[in-house]
Amino acid sequence: MGTDDAAISELREKHQIDLDNLTLTTQPLKTFKFFIFASALYMKRSLLYILTKGVWFTILSILFVCFGLLLVATDGPHEKHVQEFLSYSKFALWWVVLGVASSIGLGSGLHTFVLYLGPHIAFFTIKAVQCGRIDLKTAPYDTIQLKRGPSWLDKDCAEFGPPLFTSTPESLVKVPLSKLLPQVQLEAILWGIGTALGELPPYFISRAARISGSKFEAMEELDATSSKEDGFMAASVKQIKRWLLTHSQHLNFFTIFLLASVPNPLFDLAGIMCGQFGIPFWKFFLATLIGKAIVKTHIQTIFIISVCNNQLFQWVENEFLWALEHIPGFSAILPSIIAKLHMLKQKFLSAPVPGTAQLDAKAKRWNLSFTLIWNTVIWLMILNFFVKIVTATAQRYLKKQQELEVKQLEKIQSKSN
Repeated sequence: MGTDDAAISELREKHQIDLDNLTLTTQPLKTFKFFIFASALYMKRSLLYILTKGVWFTILSILFVCFGLLLVATDGPHEKHVQEFLSYSKFALWWVVLGVASSIGLGSGLHTFVLYLGPHIAFFTIKAVQCGRIDLKTAPYDTIQLKRGPSWLDKDCAEFGPPLFTSTPESLVKVPLSKLLPQVQLEAILWGIGTALGELPPYFISRAARISGSKFEAMEELDATSSKEDGFMAASVKQIKRWLLTHSQHLNFFTIFLLASVPNPLFDLAGIMCGQFGIPFWKFFLATLIGKAIVKTHIQTIFIISVCNNQLFQWVENEFLWALEHIPGFSAILPSIIAKLHMLKQKFLSAPVPGTAQLDAKAKRWNLSFTLIWNTVIWLMILNFFVKIVTATAQRYLKKQQELEVKQLEKIQSKSN
């Protein structure tokens, strides 16, 4: 019996070494081979599931696709509406996919808010403040998309017409937040829906592990990803994980909603716990969807708008002056401080614009260097995301093969005993 246990332990140690060595840097060909096998197996299972349990869904999908292709291929008065529908579909798919890419992968997702949504909101707000107008878009889908930028970004303010909003000497805010928010709200919500969809794989993986009997396998995988980190950050993450595990009885709709409503890098653990402890799918998904697509995205969007339209700076200035009013001795000199602040504010807002030719030359040089750096950063992050996904998929496939090998050895040993 002791010899059998030693053989199994030795095999498990060998398996762990093989698993750790299976990366794109150490074994690229083998990693790609297992990734292709795992992808083919997943596609085969998905196709069989659709064909066996979703016959009507398959038939309706085929009919819908054929009808769509017929509309696109034929000319007529419907062509304009078809193009409009395709534009909206591309727009929705783009932002939802970016949201999925941001949250999928147990913390290794692509940070698309920083790369796409955040800059888009900032650029639109700055342009609206510069032009004094919010009707910059030609259509709701006039946003940054794949291989295409928004039409309003490079236009001159004169092309939109005279300013509809003006700032006053008492305020830095030119375009109010309530007018700017609806202009970027749709893409922000679509991105939030994508982030909610990206949280489903950890939930389903954990739920499948629970049903199959390996109760804490998904938890162990998550702990293994963070155990490689060192220092104060790793200790803090482990403490938060331990707290979540010990308070798992409080996992309900409201708790999941709260965890999803704030920027939370450990929400993957909440999804794994919900799958592990049998939280119903719709309770988990609806709480996640409302928290991420409605609350969290609006917090992030409002913050960026408030910074770019000077609303946050206006609030800081008001709070600063309020604090000075309550300091003894400052009330007498407060009017002169306010007058100087207003004078500096007007000087800043009415700063002269450099010569057009010089400005254009500098802008072109800066645009070239900035675009090159930005595209390099984006491609590096996409490459890193791809490497992590390929490695994790290949390792998961290898682990399943190793488990089959261990079970086969245990079966042989039980027969020999």
